[in-house]
Amino acid sequence: MPTPDSDHVMLAPDDEALLLDRLRAGDEDAFEALVARHSSAMLAAARMYVKTDAAAEDVVQDAWLGVLKGLARFEARSSLKTWIIRIVVNIARTRGAREARSVPFSSLATGADEAAVAPDRFRPPGGAFPGHWNSYPRDWRSLPEDSLVQLETTRAVLREIGRLPGAQQAVIRLRDVEGWTAAEVCAALDLTDGNQRVLLHRARSRVRGALERHFDG
Repeated sequence: MPTPDSDHVMLAPDDEALLLDRLRAGDEDAFEALVARHSSAMLAAARMYVKTDAAAEDVVQDAWLGVLKGLARFEARSSLKTWIIRIVVNIARTRGAREARSVPFSSLATGADEAAVAPDRFRPPGGAFPGHWNSYPRDWRSLPEDSLVQLETTRAVLREIGRLPGAQQAVIRLRDVEGWTAAEVCAALDLTDGNQRVLLHRARSRVRGALERHFDG
């Protein structure tokens, strides 16, 4: 699901080492670039555990303070972005628990997590490509390619992502907007691979359903 935000560049290990050196040296431009690159993903991760955008923004602010304090001790056992999101998750969990508003993953299969697209739209288990779409939405194939990347389409995608439950929103943002791998998302959000796949499938289904309505009118 390409979007304008998907142009985030994956840092090579050497590039990340250079970035770390600049951050540890107090390079404000490097820190501003880091904030611009990761803030949206951090907000999405925080919203998994707190109920309001304002609370998530507070979590992110606290997380940045944690990042600044912890840079000297960061040992690069994970990527920098995974380490940052782990800080967000830890702070958000603490805040969520304190406010008695933590959302356990066991509750993710209820309520707003219901699929937006009928199950028979997907290929069944046991066949070729299980879980994939049986066919593409009716009008998408007839649309000019350039219309799929128009601003309004992108807005529709991001608008629907913003309506998803917190955990789905965090996973689809990291996977499809930020370009993270499944392993990176699991490590950062402390998810099993199965949970990650279920959340991503549900999120993509809901977004795809919204795009069908967007194109089909």
